Amino acid sequence: MKNIRNFSIIAHIDHGKSTLADRLIQTCNMVSAREFKDQILDNMDIERERGITIKSQTICLPYKAKDGKEYILNLVDTPGHVDFSYEVSRALSSCEGALLLIDAAQGVQAQTLANLYLAMENDLEIIPVINKIDLPSADPEMVAIQIEEDLGLDMDTVQMCSAKTGKGVDDILEAIVTLLPPPTEGDPQAPLQALIFDASYDAFRGTIISVRIINGTIKAGETIVFMSNNTSYRVEEVGLFRLKKEPTKSLQAGEVGYILAGVKTVSDTKPGDTITHKDTPCPEPLAGFQEIQQVVFSSIYPISTDDYENLVTAMEKLKLNDAALTFQKDASTALGFGFRCGFLGLLHLEVIQERLEREFDIPIILTVPSVCYYFYLTDNTMIEVDNPAHFPDPAAIAYTEEPFIKATIHMPERYMGAVMTLCMERRGVNTHYHYPTPGRIEFTCELPLAEVIYDFYDRLKSVTQGYGSFAYDLIDYRKSDLVKLDILVNAEKVDALSQLVHRDNSRARGLHACEKLKEEIPRQMFKIAIQGAIGGNIVSRTTIAALRKDVTAKCYGGDISRKRKLLEKQKAGKKRMKMVGNVEIPQKAFLAVLKSDQG
Repeated sequence: MKNIRNFSIIAHIDHGKSTLADRLIQTCNMVSAREFKDQILDNMDIERERGITIKSQTICLPYKAKDGKEYILNLVDTPGHVDFSYEVSRALSSCEGALLLIDAAQGVQAQTLANLYLAMENDLEIIPVINKIDLPSADPEMVAIQIEEDLGLDMDTVQMCSAKTGKGVDDILEAIVTLLPPPTEGDPQAPLQALIFDASYDAFRGTIISVRIINGTIKAGETIVFMSNNTSYRVEEVGLFRLKKEPTKSLQAGEVGYILAGVKTVSDTKPGDTITHKDTPCPEPLAGFQEIQQVVFSSIYPISTDDYENLVTAMEKLKLNDAALTFQKDASTALGFGFRCGFLGLLHLEVIQERLEREFDIPIILTVPSVCYYFYLTDNTMIEVDNPAHFPDPAAIAYTEEPFIKATIHMPERYMGAVMTLCMERRGVNTHYHYPTPGRIEFTCELPLAEVIYDFYDRLKSVTQGYGSFAYDLIDYRKSDLVKLDILVNAEKVDALSQLVHRDNSRARGLHACEKLKEEIPRQMFKIAIQGAIGGNIVSRTTIAALRKDVTAKCYGGDISRKRKLLEKQKAGKKRMKMVGNVEIPQKAFLAVLKSDQG
């Protein structure tokens, strides 16, 4: 165990985490130059294109240090986005140390702090690493001062590197060996305690469970139990994560590896759960386990109803791979059959949408994302509502609550006014700011989650010209005045466009939806009214003019009453048509309203 180092790389988005992992793998001679490709640990096309890590990966690196000893370095790579913070926290709990990666040009940012606090909660030894020192705009000395003053980390342990060129990577590997502690706790003879920190699905072998062995030893052929749901399985294979999975005889306390036990779906293996032996169980599970909480909810419908069966198959396949995705069947009169889905956040929603369209070739429509609201009724019961279709009778509602977040925004001070205005528009409260370094501001604000999931991040990037960074934590539920906004076309409700909104925003949202529909719905032979309504109150309206024929063209001069008679006759005809007329709403009209609402 003395020669094992379990560590993770944590960073803000786009600070070079995957690139540094690539260089560490190359430096340890794990891959030949011919087989190497950028972002070698990232498997999905979306990860490569966007330069983000969505699914955490693990790799076991053999390293010969300058003192001549052979070390095993277990790198547990983590996602960088705030949506996956629980996965990050479970991955960190399986490590003893972390490399905190900071961009030499941008310095400490919002998620740098968020991930640092997660690492500190797990009592990890932290090595600060300043990356991208080869950039012309790099200021590593200034960032080193930031690390000492803002983060309270020792300036002497700071490592400088350029992950792109490979400069300084050898020093980082030496620092991992000398500064990070080996696994301390753990007795190979004790009852088995293994922490699940991740799982992925293999079509041939079932779920591959990533574990850190805290106590005991595990071998193939033994029977194990998952302590959260008390299900038991027989172990088929254990091994280490090299670039390909490498089977071994056993995994012992302190080691990180994988277990194959014929588990059918990823959702059976919950991150943070404890594995133990069935015959000699450990006295108690490891602390810190939580059920994954979905934050954003949206309905998915296929654009063509013929694709519904394919969508069912696709959703089931995605669920095999993604335990955080939840879904149930849903139906809409306008859009047909689909699914109501729960996501960890907007990035998670976008990833699922892209995977459905790319991997399964199914064009889909997403309804307006919403969050989970609490409705307290007059009969002293409480219901959770995430779908506008389940909005209770307004007369029965005593009061409502919506989730609030604490947002942390880092930016240059010149953007302070614009960001403050943006937060005030989004019903922000309890604003607070301080100057971590001259010229930079850390701004905190409490905001309703529903105001953030639309286009807040895009707007923030716009008003700060790309220099603002954003991280958030869910804090609590607070009283709020919520209403259901219905969209009516020709006096008929379009259920797919209904939204749950704050009363103050209802008129603006209604006007926006009406204008978008007016642009997309083709004109008919009769006038079409498009309205936004809250209950029986109309809050917004626009009208699509009727197609008309000039019926008075053949009247040259003559008495005005003749012209009026013809116009009245036409008017009566239009009215009769409107009574029986049906307005077909094209699919692109739904797409226009829903996409623009999401920013």
